[in-house]
Amino acid sequence: SRTQILEGAWGYDATIEDERTVNVHIRRLREKVELEPSQPALILTVPGIGYRLVA
Repeated sequence: SRTQILEGAWGYDATIEDERTVNVHIRRLREKVELEPSQPALILTVPGIGYRLVA
């Protein structure tokens, strides 16, 4: 989940505003690694769960 990413990567408790930070970073990662960022194949959003890296 976004909260787990924030706590694991940055080491602090997350707030709703902080969770949007994860959205921005995921979008930027997709722009760098995906062939078509608007249709991701490597970094997937899993509704209700978080994200999944397909490698």
